Order: sequence, then structure tokens, then C-alpha cells
Amino acid sequence: MRVELKELKQEFSDNLKLDYDLKKKNWFNIGGKTKAFYRADNLKDLIKFLKKIQNKEKIFILGAGSNTLISDNKFDGVVIKLAQNFNNISKHSEEIIVAGSAVKDKSLSEFAMENSLGGFEFLSCIPGTIGGGIKMNAGCFQREFKDILISIQALNKLGQVITIPTKEINFKYRDSGLSEDLIFLSASFKGYRKDKKLINEEMRLLKEKKERAQPTKIKTSGSTFKNPIDQSDKKVWQLIKESVPLEKSFGDASISEKHCNFFVNKGNAKFEDMKKLINFVSQSVLKKTGIKLETEIKILE
Repeated sequence: MRVELKELKQEFSDNLKLDYDLKKKNWFNIGGKTKAFYRADNLKDLIKFLKKIQNKEKIFILGAGSNTLISDNKFDGVVIKLAQNFNNISKHSEEIIVAGSAVKDKSLSEFAMENSLGGFEFLSCIPGTIGGGIKMNAGCFQREFKDILISIQALNKLGQVITIPTKEINFKYRDSGLSEDLIFLSASFKGYRKDKKLINEEMRLLKEKKERAQPTKIKTSGSTFKNPIDQSDKKVWQLIKESVPLEKSFGDASISEKHCNFFVNKGNAKFEDMKKLINFVSQSVLKKTGIKLETEIKILE
């Protein structure tokens, strides 16, 4: 397959890079190389590329990299980044917005505010992209993607564009249950009429609340573990606080002093350091409380 990728390099030119370093492509600032990195500017090129590799390569879709931990070992597959035409937002009708999967959550909330549409305020506090938000049913402050989503447009492994209405998606806490084989292209969202000043004020209050509780402007990747809602009334940070010495670290991988469900790369943490910290915390909580934690961040190995 290596030779075929080299041949594709001529066809897709600068949009396809071989032996590409992923370290700067994620918020943790951790990771090695991928066999190939493909930047898809539009749907036509993306379909063409997928047909060329004929489902013979592992594929990982990388969004903002805001909740992704990447291995220092080489990823034996293709990392795809959706760009340009997947970054558009438009109003479909008075209360419906269509956004490409590469659009940042914050950009969608700001677009909704400019168009006096409420319901999107919580997105201003989520650092990822629309595609990743749908995949994990991202949320905060008692709101989730499922609350505003109408339908998604996606590409299946055969290169066919399909539309999936929300009623056909089995959303759960931090999970959409949608197939790993789907590549999300865009989504339609519904809001409600609301005064722009009120929207702006709510976004400001949410941002202040977030900044008081969570670390910012450092190498972190959001919440490490999901709240164990089926096993405990306690939030995951409370379980960690009760079970783990919070000063514990492995190399430069440490627990945030501001929020113990946020792990931080204090300098040059390696993948194995962060993985050890995740395992240590998870095992400590299990030992102390009997609760098995599930990671919220995505791990690419």
C-alpha cells in the first residue's frame, strides 16, 4: 500500500502528506507521525480519495484535536482533516442553521447569536468541531448536541452521501452510537428566536463559569473521563479527588490543580506518560469506589 500512497501523492499533491507529524495537531501537544495525512478541501475530492484507497487503510478523522490523545508510535493508517468547504455555516430558514462538520462549536454559537437564535449558547464553551461534537454528543451546563440537532449528512464507506435524522440516532451521555465508518459532512440544527443581547449575556456568564472551574490556555484536552451516571450520583472529579493523590504525575503528565478530571502536559509529556496517568487514576478510583471509569477523550494508537 505504501507504493500506492506514493502514487496518490502526485494526484492529490500538497493535500496528501506522507510520514506526517501529528504532535502540533492536538491540544495535548503529544504524538508521533501518521503514515499519511489527507486534507480534504471538498466533498468531491474526499470521495475520490476514499475510492482510491479502496477501504484498505485505517482511517481517523481529526477535528480540532481538542479531546484527542495521540500515540508517539506511528499510526499505520490515514488521518483525514476536513477543511475549506466543510467549514461553512448558513441559515436554512428562520430557525434552522446548517453547519459543516469542520466548523468550530464556538463559531456556530456566535453565528446563532448574530442571527438572534437561542439554544446554541452552551456551544461557546465547547472547544471542538461540529463533527466531533456529534460523534460524542458533546455538551456542558445541562445541554447536549442532541438537544439542537435535526439531522446529519454523512459519507459511508462506499462513498455515498446519506442523511440521518436525529430520531434514528440513539443518543446517550457522551455517545451517539453512530458507526465509526461514517464521516460526518454537515448537520442541521434548530434554535428559537431570542434577543441577541440576552444570548450574548448568557454566553458571557457560561464562559465565566467555565473559566472559574476549568484550566485554560495550557496543554490539556478537556474532561479525561465521563461522569459515571449509571453507577454513581457523584461527578467523576469528586471520585478522583477521593481516590487519588492529586499531586501524582508521570513525567510531565499531571493532574490539573484547577479541575482534577483535566490532565495536563506540563512540558514535554510523552504518550506513555499520559496513558500511565489515565490508567493510574482509573485503577485508583476502581479500587477505592468499585466504579469503572470510561475515558471521554479519544485515544489514537
